[in-house]
Amino acid sequence: MAKVTREDALAFHSQPSPGKWEINATVPMTTQRDLSLAYSPGVAIPCEEIARDPALSYDYTNRGNLVAVISNGTAVLGLGNLGALASKPVMEGKSVLFKRFADVNSIDLELDTEDADAFCNAVRLMGPSFGGINLEDIKAPECFIIEQRLKEEMDIPVFHDDQHGTAVICAAGLLNALHLSDKKIEDVRIVLNGAGAAGIACLELLKAMGARHDNCIMCDTKGVIYQGRTDGMNQWKSAHAATTDARTLTDAMKGADVFLGVSAKGAVTPAMVESMAPNPVIFAMANPDPEITPEEAHAVRSDAIVATGRSDYPNQINNVLCFPYLFRGALDIHARAINDEMKIACAHALAAMAREDVPDEVAAAYGKKLTFGRDYIIPTPFDPRLIHRIPPAVAKAGMDTGVARRPIIDMGGYTAALTARMDPTANILRSLHNRARAAQSTIVFAEGDDPRVLRAAIAYQRQGLGKALVVGRTGDVEALLRAERLDDAVGELTVVNAANTEHLETYKGFLYERLQRQGHDRQDVHRLAARDRHVFAALMLAHGHADGMVTGATRKSAQVLELIGHVFDARPHHGAVGVTALLARGRIVLVADTLVHEWPDENDLADIATRGAEVARGFGLDPRVAFCSFSTFGYPVSERAEKMHRAPDILDQRGVDFEYEGEMTVDVALNPSAAAHYPFSRLTGPANVLVVPARHSASISVKLMQEMGGATVIGPILAGVGKPVQICSTVSSVNDILNMAVIAAGKVA
Repeated sequence: MAKVTREDALAFHSQPSPGKWEINATVPMTTQRDLSLAYSPGVAIPCEEIARDPALSYDYTNRGNLVAVISNGTAVLGLGNLGALASKPVMEGKSVLFKRFADVNSIDLELDTEDADAFCNAVRLMGPSFGGINLEDIKAPECFIIEQRLKEEMDIPVFHDDQHGTAVICAAGLLNALHLSDKKIEDVRIVLNGAGAAGIACLELLKAMGARHDNCIMCDTKGVIYQGRTDGMNQWKSAHAATTDARTLTDAMKGADVFLGVSAKGAVTPAMVESMAPNPVIFAMANPDPEITPEEAHAVRSDAIVATGRSDYPNQINNVLCFPYLFRGALDIHARAINDEMKIACAHALAAMAREDVPDEVAAAYGKKLTFGRDYIIPTPFDPRLIHRIPPAVAKAGMDTGVARRPIIDMGGYTAALTARMDPTANILRSLHNRARAAQSTIVFAEGDDPRVLRAAIAYQRQGLGKALVVGRTGDVEALLRAERLDDAVGELTVVNAANTEHLETYKGFLYERLQRQGHDRQDVHRLAARDRHVFAALMLAHGHADGMVTGATRKSAQVLELIGHVFDARPHHGAVGVTALLARGRIVLVADTLVHEWPDENDLADIATRGAEVARGFGLDPRVAFCSFSTFGYPVSERAEKMHRAPDILDQRGVDFEYEGEMTVDVALNPSAAAHYPFSRLTGPANVLVVPARHSASISVKLMQEMGGATVIGPILAGVGKPVQICSTVSSVNDILNMAVIAAGKVA
């Protein structure tokens, strides 16, 4: 587990400013008119509309995307009753998790009372402010009383995450654990240790999903909760009293299929685990230390599937997989409540996700391959699919059960909007994918010996984008797929190479004709065509045996470009240009040249601008080109800036059909306020194509934006070679490679 010192934690919470969140306005607040609309007199209009129809509060205020995280601090984490004020760091943390994972705005409220009536009255009276209530860190049994009463008295979702969030994630993991064990929930014997809020909620949800009452034994510190027991009982425990002769946890564990622990460290012994049924499922969820560690459990039962609440073990039961997305779906249908059906839908959606191929960026984030199996039965919190997979399932369940005020009509559009909500560049990428899907291009992936390339090729085909060809040896590709646990993909991909093509002699003849006056004899040409995968893939493309190619994942781009230059005219004097797309904060900006021209002159810069404009149109943009420098329209004067000053004149002479201007600094190119100082500029808006003075400045700019600005980088996109050839970088992820294939398929350049 990652080590966090007291100093680290205190510094994190105090710098750069105390706390973990702040409020920012979503409307302009700079002019008198802005203030008049935001407050008096303009604000009176929506007030009157809401008074006439309360449902309009979702249209004219932030209520529809605002959740209150509320606690009285009586059960803070594992620390006990710290009081309302001391719980505030936790509640602030919960608020920022809502925002980070599901774009749900949230405010934390700490109520200084342990009286359930006073607590309920306070929350109920604040109800009109929010679209949902997330209760947190309230001790049992008050948490049951408070939640049930607020559900009855309020017409917005009320959700105690300590209970139901844990229950949903536990249920999702158990569905997959039972799937791997070839067992059914209605047949298994379940033992739960810990009869608090989370434990009771877990058992209630599992019973709602099919677990049988008499197959479930609940234990607390006094032993088994059985029919007839009176000591230490309450109405919530009594509801789960079983008919059984077992009186201790040790008794209950004999022959049990499933153990669920929300109790304390060391509550389960190796002997108890040894007494369980074959393929036991053990969810030891006590924090920070589980009831039994995975090492201890596996020492006596190698067939056990083990989950804990800790991030340093496989199969973490983490509530952040549930509550942000559950509320996202509930808010988006203006739900009156969150019911069992919505929670069950959430659990099933999570379970289904874990059975699918894991995105490359997730594996990279965790530093290991994640494949559905005993050590991966539940998705990880940073899986980008969560935002567009879980809320639609929750929303649909809410609509089906009648708790939606405003049902979603276009579920496909809603799913797409969710993706865009978390990634502002998603709309652009989605349009490129749609274009590729319509084109159904055959793309040759030149490096079939790289698992990233194989995964990208598989994804290209499985997403219905077209046909993927991979260059490699059939046996090697199949072995690599199996090593990557992609056995089901064996046979899906078409493997091509010089040994299995009937066109090799044609390729060699073509190549010899191109290279015979460049110092290459027939033996050189044979080696290039038959043994170099980059050249072979390019020859396939040149002869129409593929519609596009992707390469570069295993060799530096300059080396790959040189090899491709044997087949295509890809030198600077041929008009080839590298254009990199930067996607950040809902904007896309193209930077050129990032690949071909080392030190372009003004004529080269004009060519680069033209190619950049073509790529911009390929992205669906109206090109606005800025020639960037450290000077703006002649000041300060510098010999280095002179070529940037002259390049627009070249375009004037050519009569191109796109907007261009320069030279100018980057802020003048991109910031309307800075551009306003130059009213004579020919650009009608912020530039979306930046032509920079040299390749080194392009590289610095792109990498700086990627590392410091968090921009998504696509490219460099190779334009001007006559065929869709795209070169990845050696650090490309599977998604990066797939994006380049989409660029090639859609003929963006």
